[in-house]
Amino acid sequence: MRGWAFAVLMVVVVAAGLLLTRVVQNQYVYFAGYVVLQYIVLATAWNILGGYTGYVNFGSAAFFALGAYTSVVLIQLYSAPLPVLLVASCVVAAVLGLGLGYLTLRLRDVFFSIATLALTVVLQTFFVNWEYVGGARGITVRRPATLAIFTSYVEFLFVVMLLLAVGAVAVAWCIERSWIGRGLTAIRDNEEAAECMGVPTLRLKLLATTISGGLMGLAGSPFPYYVTFLEPSSAFNLDYAVNSLAMPMIGGTTTWVGPVIGAVLLGTAQQLATVTISSALNLLIVGVILVAFVILAPEGLVGLVRRWLPRRRAA
Repeated sequence: MRGWAFAVLMVVVVAAGLLLTRVVQNQYVYFAGYVVLQYIVLATAWNILGGYTGYVNFGSAAFFALGAYTSVVLIQLYSAPLPVLLVASCVVAAVLGLGLGYLTLRLRDVFFSIATLALTVVLQTFFVNWEYVGGARGITVRRPATLAIFTSYVEFLFVVMLLLAVGAVAVAWCIERSWIGRGLTAIRDNEEAAECMGVPTLRLKLLATTISGGLMGLAGSPFPYYVTFLEPSSAFNLDYAVNSLAMPMIGGTTTWVGPVIGAVLLGTAQQLATVTISSALNLLIVGVILVAFVILAPEGLVGLVRRWLPRRRAA
């Protein structure tokens, strides 16, 4: 997709989201839409490291929760406005991503994944024992006054998350079409060969972990205002780690649109299951669909379309 076409598409998506807030009064639409958009940010962030570079990160929940708790600390200390919370959460999570990358990127395959999983356990233990942010009991967060142009604060958060999702996808699109994306792809295909060809592998991997971590922290920043009661079990929920990995795998990990497709399909299916069957089935749905795609379509939906189109043209 050309640059101007991508820019027009993003503008249309934002305009459609704003128009939706003018015509739909059912607040559940915004509750559910917020979650789906949140997963678009998380899946896109995961794909920058896991899809483009090939390093599987099981620590998505740690970055997400760090963004949420950074917001809580700033709300407690200064009653900071939402734009400040977004910037601070993104920076803190990006610094954590840089530090994690510096310490662990010499590990490969399952060893790197275990290190990211250990990060989640360490951070969760830290926040469980930090009474200032509620500890294990959790903490209540009071929402600010709703802006006049929105009928509820959730509607406002839906628009904020829409803008964050568009921003995250734009970052992934820019990376994919730059020398950074080509370098990350070379690392994924054969890291030793890429290094021999002069690709700055360590610097690129650090850049990927920093950007990926920052975006995940950004996704978690408005979360305290969304739930209004934050506790470690919800901020570090296993859903975030599993969905962040599963959604790019289902949509396709080699392109920016794959995580978006996976997040929209899987996120919507989970929301429908929550209201029609049970929220307890969310991870079961993810597991069944993920196993089916790993067996039948390991390249995801985008890979299936790419294989199907040439055959159709040849026929």
